[in-house]
Amino acid sequence: MNAPIFDPAPALYRPALDHLDWLEAEAIYILREVAGQCSNPALLFSGGKDSIVLLRLAEKAFRPGRFPFPLLHIDTGHNYPEVIDFRDARACELNERLIVRSVESSMARGTVRLKSADESRNRHQSVTLLEAIEEFGFDACIGGARRDEEKARAKERIFSFRDEFGGWDPKNQRPELWDLFNARVHKGENIRAFPISNWTELDVWQYIEREGLALPPIYFAHLRPVIRRGGLLQPVTELTPAHDGDMVEQLRVRFRTVGDSTCTAPVESDADTVGKIIAETATTTITERGATRLDDQASDAAMEQRKKEGYF
Repeated sequence: MNAPIFDPAPALYRPALDHLDWLEAEAIYILREVAGQCSNPALLFSGGKDSIVLLRLAEKAFRPGRFPFPLLHIDTGHNYPEVIDFRDARACELNERLIVRSVESSMARGTVRLKSADESRNRHQSVTLLEAIEEFGFDACIGGARRDEEKARAKERIFSFRDEFGGWDPKNQRPELWDLFNARVHKGENIRAFPISNWTELDVWQYIEREGLALPPIYFAHLRPVIRRGGLLQPVTELTPAHDGDMVEQLRVRFRTVGDSTCTAPVESDADTVGKIIAETATTTITERGATRLDDQASDAAMEQRKKEGYF
């Protein structure tokens, strides 16, 4: 007589990971590597969508404990008030320490000098950032830069080494084979860590939708007075007023990226939900920064030079 066939219990069902799960897992690993290897890191938080995603990833990496680093924002003094209000509210909601250092303070010290009163302060953030790093002794700064944004950022390692002057040499970076990261630095040197380097703009929006993340309202389509300048739309504000001969239009626009109001341009859009933004992003042929940053219209070499001088 044949022995009865033994039918073992089926293995536990494990759903397949989608691409957002893999990106999330990689970013959480990177955040934990920064926390484990660095003695005094900080997470750059501006209230923009990429840094909002970083906060959610930090929650998943370290909750229910507090973050092992403070939040740091370098404020030009010309940021959109909706974004600054969101920044403060989100930091308060998370009960995390927020450090704000301003370009205006650097101007008062004389370490930043504008060529003219209406010059954009965006590029001068690097000076204030380096001053904040020295003030607090940060050995790592975690940021939301992504490689798909522009060519200079595409050259970045995930752990980007900066020398004692805050300088970045793209030809003198450490290998990251098998996702092994080296955060060792001498006093005065630091690491810029980019957990979402491998994400795209579309990935960011899909993650925001999946996680139900709140955003500043200017990311969604709304009516705003704008003028057309240099092929881009420039909002009409107290800092960026219309000049004689400018034609002011009331257009329905949204911002793909937010920053200094003197150099951040919106795009025409009817996308007033995350789902609609995802649909627009999936079909656009213009890069995020190429379409919306007035200061990024310079050559790729100029942007790379900024980074070598300490720009994020």
